[in-house]
Amino acid sequence: MRAQLERYFEFDKLKTDWRTEILAGFTTFVTMAYIVFVNPSMLSETGMPYPAVMAATCLSAAFGSILMGVLARYPIALAPGMGLNAYFTYTVVGGMGLSWEVALGAVFLSGVAFLLLTAVGVRQLILSAIPPQLYAAVAVGIGIFIALIGFRNSGLIVASPSTTVTLGDLSNPHTLLALFGLLLTAVLLSWRVRAAMLIGVLATACVGISFGLVKWSPRYFSLSELGGTMLQLNVKDALQLGLLEIVFVFLFVDLFDNIGTLIGVGKKAKLFDQANRIPRLNQILLSDASATLFGSLAGTSTVVSYIESAAGVVAGGRSGVTAIVAGLLFLVALFVAPLFGAIPPSATAPALILVGALMISHTSEIAWSDPVIAIPAFLTITTIPLTFSIANGLAFGFTAYALLRILRGEFRNVHWLTYVLAAVFLIRFIYLGRG
Repeated sequence: MRAQLERYFEFDKLKTDWRTEILAGFTTFVTMAYIVFVNPSMLSETGMPYPAVMAATCLSAAFGSILMGVLARYPIALAPGMGLNAYFTYTVVGGMGLSWEVALGAVFLSGVAFLLLTAVGVRQLILSAIPPQLYAAVAVGIGIFIALIGFRNSGLIVASPSTTVTLGDLSNPHTLLALFGLLLTAVLLSWRVRAAMLIGVLATACVGISFGLVKWSPRYFSLSELGGTMLQLNVKDALQLGLLEIVFVFLFVDLFDNIGTLIGVGKKAKLFDQANRIPRLNQILLSDASATLFGSLAGTSTVVSYIESAAGVVAGGRSGVTAIVAGLLFLVALFVAPLFGAIPPSATAPALILVGALMISHTSEIAWSDPVIAIPAFLTITTIPLTFSIANGLAFGFTAYALLRILRGEFRNVHWLTYVLAAVFLIRFIYLGRG
């Protein structure tokens, strides 16, 4: 049985083993475990019951990650997406005054659209239309994005009304804790310790607990409380014409955030073949679409592929076992969530910063001497972190690449769908500008 599993997950081809994959799964889970508490805290502002959303968060993350690992066999974990949960809470429910049941219905419809687009091959076409030159740029942009999240969570970078961002308070105990974790993890990485990320996160959390820096209020719940959100979505009202825009936003952001994450993690894990294609792409896209459907039925906002999966890849994860382990840990988190809630952002922030540092290496793959490649790549790299959106980075890169090719008289050398997507992006920018 063990030998069959190793053949199925291609351990020999990927040069990996059970110990490495399990460790990588733990690392991925630890870096994204914050969603177990952050997601219900945010969605509960819509009136959704906190315990039910917590259960839905864990179950949807477990379902999506395990499905990705078993079906697609990639080290990519899934969970309700940050950003989309904010859109769900503050724009759809808070701003438009819709009920959370209708908002869940819109999430469900976007998941159905995902499945249909995948079935007819549209999502696969979109991936093939992305210029290979931009693959590396997306990976670098995501790396900086991950690092920015880490810097923010650690308190090393804070908002500033005069300079947008500035250095945080280095005397803050939580920031000092993050600096300790950053140094410890960096030293472990420099010594080629395979478990560097995981050891760094757990050791930093232990130090924080010992100094009384970790405060949390345990919340106990049973699976029966899932009924507060399970199957409570209102698809009928979400089908109204006025809600098509909401469905489109869920669909659009999820589509390009997933593609961006897939490219970023795929580049780091060296999953692309020699023709810059990803094997079993259909299974990947079916997995994340199914996870969104499952999440809406369970009672949470859109489920997406997580950029934190790159932490597990850095730890050596290469197969679907990494995602399966992360998914199983989300199931465990259902019952021991207070324990995992003890891991503060200052403990996971160093891992995110260092993952970003390691992903910068892909800049060497960009032909910086060619402006037609360099300018779109630069816009992609910078706008992902500066707009806090992978989708925006892809939009700027796509549009700039298409326009420069046209204006240099090389429009025949570009995939036709690239122009279609560039036009969609332009329309989106015009619409956003009017909003």
